[in-house]
Amino acid sequence: MLKVTKFTTALTATALGLLFASEAFAADVTWNVSLWGKRRAFTENVEKLAEEVAAKTNGRFEIKMAYGESLSKAKENLDGISFNAFEMAQICASYHADKNPTLTVLELPFLGVKDLEMETKVSMALYEHPAVKKDLARWDAMALMPTPMPQYNFVGNGDVPKTTKDFEGMRVRALGGIGELMSAVGAVPTTVTASETYQAMESGTVRAASFAPHAHLSFKTVEVGTWWTKNMNPGTVQCPVVVSISAYNALPDEFKTALNEAVAPALEHYIATYDKVYEKWWPELEARKIQQIEFTDEDLAELRTKAAPIWKKWVSDMDAKGIPGQELLDLATSTIGN
Repeated sequence: MLKVTKFTTALTATALGLLFASEAFAADVTWNVSLWGKRRAFTENVEKLAEEVAAKTNGRFEIKMAYGESLSKAKENLDGISFNAFEMAQICASYHADKNPTLTVLELPFLGVKDLEMETKVSMALYEHPAVKKDLARWDAMALMPTPMPQYNFVGNGDVPKTTKDFEGMRVRALGGIGELMSAVGAVPTTVTASETYQAMESGTVRAASFAPHAHLSFKTVEVGTWWTKNMNPGTVQCPVVVSISAYNALPDEFKTALNEAVAPALEHYIATYDKVYEKWWPELEARKIQQIEFTDEDLAELRTKAAPIWKKWVSDMDAKGIPGQELLDLATSTIGN
C-alpha cells in the first residue's frame, strides 16, 4: 500500500493543477494546415496568419502547420479539404488545373503583373467572382488569401540558351501558362512538383526549372544549375491558401472575424519577407558563378506574340466548360491595368 505523505500529496496536487491548467489553456478550435516543403518565404503568409489569429483569440483558435506533405501530397490538398482531412491548405492551381480551372486565368503568360502588391490585388478580386467561388465550392473549399508570387524564371544546366529558340526540344519544369508558352517555343514542359524538382534536374529528367527566386533557393535548383534567365519573366503561378467551407461555417463569429482580419497583416508580412529574399538571391548566383542570361527585346516580343493564342485558347476552353472565361480574363486585365 502506498504510504501517503505530505510530499506525495503535494505532488498529486501539482499534477492535478497542471492538468487543469492545460485544459484551461487548450485551444477551443484547432485547424491543421497542409503544406509541402519546409518553412520558407512561400509559407510566411500562413505562419503570420496563425500568429495573428492566436493573438486575436487569446490562443483559443489555433492554426497548426503540417510541413513536408505530412498530411497530404501537394497535388492532393484540394481532395484533403473536400473530405475534411484538414481545414486549411496551400494549393497551386497548375498542380491540378482541372480541379480549379477558374484560378488558372492568373497563370496565363505575360499578363503584365509588375509586383507582389498587384498580384495580391488581382488575386483577391478574382476570389470574389461567383464563378471562382462555385468552382472551389465543388471541393468544399474557399480561397482565403493568395500567396503572391513574383515572375518566374528558369535555372538550368547544360548548353546555355542564347535565344529563346534554343529552348526547342529542352525538357523543362514549367507549369500552367508558362508551360504552354514554353511548349509554343518548342520546349517540352513537365509538371514536376516543387519537392521533386531538384532530383529531376540532378538526374537529367529535366534540363531547367521555372520558379520564383525563393523556391530556387529552397528547393536547391541553384545547386545543380549553371545558368538563369534573368529577364524572361513569362508569368507566375496562382497559389492561394484555401479553407474548408464546412470548417469555416462551424466557427464562432468571433473566430471568423479574427481569421478574416488576420489576412491583411499576413499578406503585409509576406511581402516584407519576400523583399528580403533578393538580398540572398543575387549573392547566391554570383557565389555559384551561375550565368545570368538576358534575352533581347526581339526575343521577348516574340514570346509575347506567342502568348496571345494561349489567352484565346484558354477562353475557348473555359467556355466549353460553362465557365465565363472572357469575363474572368477581363476582370484580371482590368484590375492589373488600374
